[in-house]
Amino acid sequence: MSGELIKLKIKAYSDERFSEEISEGEFKSLLNPDKYTFNYKIEQNNNQASGTSSSAVRFNKIPPENLDLEFVFDRTGVVVDYGSPSTDADDKVYKDEGNGIIDDIEKFKRVVFDYNGDNHRPNYLVISWGTLLFKGTLTEMNITYKLFKSDGLPLRASVRAKFKGFVEDNLRVARENNSSPDLTHLRMVKEGDNLPLMTYRIY
Repeated sequence: MSGELIKLKIKAYSDERFSEEISEGEFKSLLNPDKYTFNYKIEQNNNQASGTSSSAVRFNKIPPENLDLEFVFDRTGVVVDYGSPSTDADDKVYKDEGNGIIDDIEKFKRVVFDYNGDNHRPNYLVISWGTLLFKGTLTEMNITYKLFKSDGLPLRASVRAKFKGFVEDNLRVARENNSSPDLTHLRMVKEGDNLPLMTYRIY
């Protein structure tokens, strides 16, 4: 172990295969989060046939996972970015350079939030830190400004961001490795069978 402090990193891409990096599309967190939250969900189909009194809950789909993160931006001068022990880099103190945290926030927004005019959508993102490796897009962001200079410029803020997971089509197929019922179910028709009954048994 080198003892180097690894920062959470976000890289922006223009394509869904994550092969085309956005110019200046990288953000490193000032302070690493003290937690991150994954949200998983299973959607069920509760549709009930006409004329029935109840219906069994049936699996519908598993949506992509969601990731919740909180970032802290601080230019009060109390936060220090310690240089890597393997280099002679001096420790960097994050202090106000005239614009408070405005430039930091704008850089963050350019990476995760801004509209990509070439592709007519926000960027695809890869978030990495330690064992965390997440591919997705931003769905929601809230910025809370907490500390200000005498002229009103903010010196500290927290950003809560929500990201929706994304898996490329070829990787999704490899992960799921499932077979479509439409292709793999072969049934012999017997006396008394009808199409609604057969589809009910399969699905």
